[in-house]
Amino acid sequence: MTADSVPAQVGTGGEAPSDDPYALRTGDIKEPPRDLRGTVRRLGPGMILSAAVVGSGELITTTSLGAKAGFVLLWLVIASALVKVWVQMELARWTILTGKTALAGYSQVPPKVGRVGWINVLWILMDFAKMLQRGGMIGGTAAAFSILAPIGGAPLGRTSLTVWTVIVVASVVALMYTGRYGMVEKAGFITVVFFTLSTVALAVGLPWTEFGYGGSDLASGLTLSIPAGTLGFAVAMFGITGVGADEMTTYTYWCLEKGYARWTGPDDGTEARARRAEGWIRVMRIDALTSWVVCTLCTLSFYIIGAAILHRQKLVPEGNDMITTLSRMYTDTLGPAGKYLFLIGAIAVLYSTIIASTASVPRLWTNTLGLLGVFDWRNVKARQRVIRLLTVVLPPLWAAFYLYLQEPVLMVQVGGIAGGIFLLAVVIAVWRLRATEVDPRFRRNPVLNGALVVSSTAIGALGIYSVLDVLGFGVGS
Repeated sequence: MTADSVPAQVGTGGEAPSDDPYALRTGDIKEPPRDLRGTVRRLGPGMILSAAVVGSGELITTTSLGAKAGFVLLWLVIASALVKVWVQMELARWTILTGKTALAGYSQVPPKVGRVGWINVLWILMDFAKMLQRGGMIGGTAAAFSILAPIGGAPLGRTSLTVWTVIVVASVVALMYTGRYGMVEKAGFITVVFFTLSTVALAVGLPWTEFGYGGSDLASGLTLSIPAGTLGFAVAMFGITGVGADEMTTYTYWCLEKGYARWTGPDDGTEARARRAEGWIRVMRIDALTSWVVCTLCTLSFYIIGAAILHRQKLVPEGNDMITTLSRMYTDTLGPAGKYLFLIGAIAVLYSTIIASTASVPRLWTNTLGLLGVFDWRNVKARQRVIRLLTVVLPPLWAAFYLYLQEPVLMVQVGGIAGGIFLLAVVIAVWRLRATEVDPRFRRNPVLNGALVVSSTAIGALGIYSVLDVLGFGVGS
């Protein structure tokens, strides 16, 4: 085990600096809350996760799948939202007990590739594919702004899209440059509340419009069938909706920065520490399940809206016209004013996802560089410098992919497929870390164990399918 694969329990001078959110110190120990009010005050990482999840996956991929397939794939949307949260919570529990980041844990799973593990190498490859997805999110946001306020000509003209892309990137970099957890959490909370209420309200209100749906429509979506021509979209949707592999990984960082591991304290083998760990793990589970409820509601709402409105009119979002097509979900039910309501909502959904990515991805790459020995991850000042540098560098790179390709739907779909493949590796890591570093005391709940087995099996099947399809074995035909 390398120095960078252990929790940052000491700083460069031998004692952990007080401002290091990744260090475990006895002075930071706090007792977990015992009542609902105290628990709610300690929630937060899940809101950031919701902001990251309910963006490109739900607004673009899930709605596009509903537009393409109708109600028939509703079962897959439910399964996608349901099964992955249990793996997320298992990985986060390991983080709270050990004080380590997910990428540090992945480096412990053999076989090794130099200083890191094979899962770290796979993560690096996946993140290059995810750059396309993030570019697609930036492009979708720029397109929405461009329609709302065109610059230099046509709403979706090259000049307007380019200028708005630059504005979007510059604004998120400015917001996230400090890299402070509190700022990220507040931004996530505000946007999550807004897009959850607006999206669910529209889906629930559809039965009272000309695009109403009934029990027979919903029942047709529970037949476990996959229509011809939708398999690629379906796989991307499963990989990207709900909690994806990158969100599971990132969630461990937010749990650390929130304080769940610090408040638990270093593992001194005492009963008091074990009870604190159980308390903070309980808080984490409530946080994760709250995020899961939000993500599930939004995912189902976007799919139903796409199936009820766009599918019946044979409208499938494509290219830069994606935003215009998606806006029909609102204009066809609410009239011309609905267009502006949708554009504001789309900006909130996609922009929040970009904010979450701009906050999280630089942390993951910084941790990766630390694991590779490029710098000392435990050196707080060096870590902050690298995170800020990557916060400035990465978003313009994602935007460049969009400006070159101009295909936000396809770009998001590619990222979803890559995420589906990486999910399988995360499941392997979770079971390995659970077996080697989680005390049996924390593995006794039969309900959670059963849910983890079902979740892992479903993700494993998706990962195997995605790998075979990428290797060209024709399973997607």
